[in-house]
Amino acid sequence: MRLAIGKAQDGIAKGQTPFGCAIAVGDQIVSVSHNQVWLTTDITAHAEVTALREACRQTGQVHLLGALVATTCEPCPMCMAALHWARVDAVYYGATIADAAAAGFNELAVGAEEILKRGGSRVKLASGLLREQCTALFDEWKAAGLSKRSY
Repeated sequence: MRLAIGKAQDGIAKGQTPFGCAIAVGDQIVSVSHNQVWLTTDITAHAEVTALREACRQTGQVHLLGALVATTCEPCPMCMAALHWARVDAVYYGATIADAAAAGFNELAVGAEEILKRGGSRVKLASGLLREQCTALFDEWKAAGLSKRSY
């Protein structure tokens, strides 16, 4: 999670939104990325999606069996579906969708746990990992004057 937090801070420094994600397969980190929505003008370029894209390139696989994912915020429905389709083993997150909404993001009020349950997914989900440090990213982002860059 510390890698994801650091990458989110890198993204904030580059004018991006305050989200980061790290993916490990076995004992190897295969991807660490931040949200790149504004950089790429691609609304789907969330941290989890950009990290998945890189992890798949690095491994040469679309299925990341056994992968552990650390993401600074609870995955949105799009990201949770992508993580499911990649067949990652577990997702650990810090801040919640409610925290992102409180910071000004236009979140769907459908939690990752509900997505997994309703979809019958086997992905394990754990919340609250370094939550204070993850929610502090929203304050860093606002302090940098970037709150107009929500979506």
